[in-house]
Amino acid sequence: MTDSIKKVTVLGTGVLGSQIAFQSAFKGFTVTAYDINDKVLEAAKDRFGKLADTYANEVPDASDGKAKDALSRLTLTSDLAAAVADADLVIEAIPEILDLKRETYQKLATLAPAETIFATNSSTLLPSDLKDSTGRPDKFLALHFANRVWQFNTAEIMGTSDTDPAVFAAVVEFAKAIGMVPIELHKEKAGYVLNSLLVPFLNAAAELAAGGYADPSAVDDTWRIATGAPVGPFQIYDIIGLTTPYNIMANGDAEAQKLAAWLKENYIDKGKLGLATGEGFYKYN
Repeated sequence: MTDSIKKVTVLGTGVLGSQIAFQSAFKGFTVTAYDINDKVLEAAKDRFGKLADTYANEVPDASDGKAKDALSRLTLTSDLAAAVADADLVIEAIPEILDLKRETYQKLATLAPAETIFATNSSTLLPSDLKDSTGRPDKFLALHFANRVWQFNTAEIMGTSDTDPAVFAAVVEFAKAIGMVPIELHKEKAGYVLNSLLVPFLNAAAELAAGGYADPSAVDDTWRIATGAPVGPFQIYDIIGLTTPYNIMANGDAEAQKLAAWLKENYIDKGKLGLATGEGFYKYN
């Protein structure tokens, strides 16, 4: 099964979904990118074009038109049935809303071939929260990427007690094939390795700003100067995009929900969604 993945479908063309799709196409896979309507896909088309430019400038083996060639292996569609009709692997990268993910998997269960592997890129939900909706818990697991996949190239792989070891192994090999370093988790952990570290860090930063203790820029300056880190937590928020952290906070405990409300009122409702929209905690050209 380890060489059975040829055609990949990515559900969701947001910041990370588009990167997963482009990276897979860049490494030679045939990729279909799905999103809910043609308007969203128009934005995705522009995002893919910008990714091609970014790869050409930042990725050592993307010269001589290789980054542009990846676009020829990408198909965009708003037809879910068509998107998964002949997929070997479906990677779900839709918003962090449990009911939405469950509804999506229930649809996929009837639309995708029986042998298709399903993988969730959920940042914080356990795959066991979703497996019963898939109709194929033995062919379902989590496959989680870090933002800027071409640079921060980890792929965290986490199954459930029902995941077929052969499926797990196939996804590990796929991760290697698209240039990722597979990080295998031996049992389920909400947040995997990366977000188990990152989410509390970002929440702590938000508490400082929301509580009026320090401005976001001061928090970032402190972190960068004192640790030597290249970016601060609010710069990370902007890179990720504020929508995903908001969804995580909104589904958290009472304190996290207060932070979600602060983020929504002061940034999201004002269209300040992060780097992708030109402004979040900072403004971008």
